[in-house]
Amino acid sequence: MRIIKYLAVALAVVIPLSGIMSMDGCAFFKQFGETPKGLDLERVQASEHYVEGSFVNLEDTPMFTDGSGYFGVFVEMLFTSVERAVPTAALPVVKTDIKALPPEKELVVWLGHSAYYIQLGGYRILVDPVFSRYASPLPFVNKAFNGTTVYSASDFPEIDYLLITHDHWDHLDYSTVLALKPYVKKVICGLGVGSHFRYWGYPATAVQEADWDTTLHVADNFLIHVLTARHRSGRFIARSPTLWVAFALQSPERKLFISGDSGYGKHFAEIGERFGGFDLAILDSGQYNDKWRHAHMNPEDAAQAAEDLRALALLPAHVARFSLARHSWDEPLIRTNAICRDKPYRLLTPVIGEVVSLNDPDQHFSRWWEGIE
Repeated sequence: MRIIKYLAVALAVVIPLSGIMSMDGCAFFKQFGETPKGLDLERVQASEHYVEGSFVNLEDTPMFTDGSGYFGVFVEMLFTSVERAVPTAALPVVKTDIKALPPEKELVVWLGHSAYYIQLGGYRILVDPVFSRYASPLPFVNKAFNGTTVYSASDFPEIDYLLITHDHWDHLDYSTVLALKPYVKKVICGLGVGSHFRYWGYPATAVQEADWDTTLHVADNFLIHVLTARHRSGRFIARSPTLWVAFALQSPERKLFISGDSGYGKHFAEIGERFGGFDLAILDSGQYNDKWRHAHMNPEDAAQAAEDLRALALLPAHVARFSLARHSWDEPLIRTNAICRDKPYRLLTPVIGEVVSLNDPDQHFSRWWEGIE
């Protein structure tokens, strides 16, 4: 059955691509990256979270909650229409001059979907950047919403740390990381993800992989914690060959949490207890479906996770750039705004490119999605 499933998916994807691959096949396939081999694979296999050829979650996480098969869900995604899946108008953005931002100012700039530029503790950090118009190897699948592709690698100063939560296409984009190579000092990612970067020409010394519950003392006054998430990984057929992670950034003044893609689970309360709370939690809260609720949070899950983390503020992620699930494009924002009205933390809803000041607890943002069809 597994062979039939993979064959069906391969035919559905590869046949329409024959013209593209014949023009530049090597370039097309290179973007899939490389699964760990040799010493890279030995490091992966040494992890207690790597079991029988794949990474596994701490909690039981079936692919689909209702027992559906992958191919059936794939077909449903392809052929089921969704009302207002994409906005009819260009979304509002602010094209902040990121190079001009004072490096000592502590801030977050949402770049759309799950991508962020962060300045904290004197360091410049980029998380899961995708500057391409498509979150896919195919130049006609998962197209970005109109108006949201406003940044490119040349818009950024030198990046101290490029953080990659996992290797799915909407978080690890081949053309983006190639363009960023001259600007990035260090890549930090989960076990196995570094194989992609080395395959794509990043120096081995510039890539650091880590397992869950690893603390990286990157400077005397700055820590990057690699933490648990509940998800999966892979860029083609291999199932979860690399590790998906969350991050906590800790300076003497602040703690920030970045969930990456994650279903709700007990790990949020455990992390909240361990760190004693966060100034800001950036949480996966879009592209959800009851079928894959174990791997992605819906807005209500994210609202609870923010409480578990003891966060002072919540910034929704995985929203408003790509349509990857069967709900209207603005539903995650509408539901999140409703559920968070009586929560003990602030909800932050900047437009793409708008600066969130970490020094201003009174900063307010509009419900910018309202009135856009």
